[in-house]
Amino acid sequence: MTKPPAPEQSDPHPEAVQPKGGQAASEVTSSAAADVDRTVVARPSGDAAVNLTKSPDGEELGRPSPARAAPPLTPLPSRAEQERPHRARFLTLLRLLGGWAVLGVLAYFMWTPGEWQNSLLLWVALVILADEFGGGFGYLGLLLGGLGYFSPSLPPAQWLIILPLVGGALMALLLVKHSGGVLVLPFAGLIFAGTLLAVARFGSKFDPTLKLPSNDTFLRSALIAMLAGLAFSLVRQLIGLWLRRRERQNGRVGVAA
Repeated sequence: MTKPPAPEQSDPHPEAVQPKGGQAASEVTSSAAADVDRTVVARPSGDAAVNLTKSPDGEELGRPSPARAAPPLTPLPSRAEQERPHRARFLTLLRLLGGWAVLGVLAYFMWTPGEWQNSLLLWVALVILADEFGGGFGYLGLLLGGLGYFSPSLPPAQWLIILPLVGGALMALLLVKHSGGVLVLPFAGLIFAGTLLAVARFGSKFDPTLKLPSNDTFLRSALIAMLAGLAFSLVRQLIGLWLRRRERQNGRVGVAA
């Protein structure tokens, strides 16, 4: 007879009898679960502001940045300021050309013979005119008054009196004229005219042969030339003052803008 199969005995410790593969799988699962429990990613919400310079406790982190003043804004130069150096060089060139041109004309008339009245008129007028282009041109014009003595044709005999007398009065006029602006022009004219009128009035008392200073033609030629030269200087200086004032006003308007 055959024996019936023996009944299966239950394992009193079921957790102790487990296959090796199952034990490894449970360890991996528990390790992954532990990793999941330890890995926490904090993501701020979209509308939350994150301050990286402060700790969660509210304390500021890092070194505070030094307070620095903003650099001043440098205004760009205006068109007038950019053109000012070029305009100054151009005016200097014109002044030099004008001064030498006037001296050239004066040298021509002093070299060529002519009536002493015309020579006196041109000498006084052109010396004052040359002085408007620069002080050096005026003093050079004074020296050109004696150029006729180096020419083949000697100047008239009256020029021996005209040269020192009118030359001294012209020197005084230029010195006073260079001491100021528009306000000194009347004083320069008074010194020139007063010198000639004083010599005309009292010169014959010291030298009875000194008749030329009291000549009406002499006084008229010298005084008309002086008035014409100083009138030109007055107009030139007034125009210069007006132009400089207008330039300053335009500069203030540009800075305010």
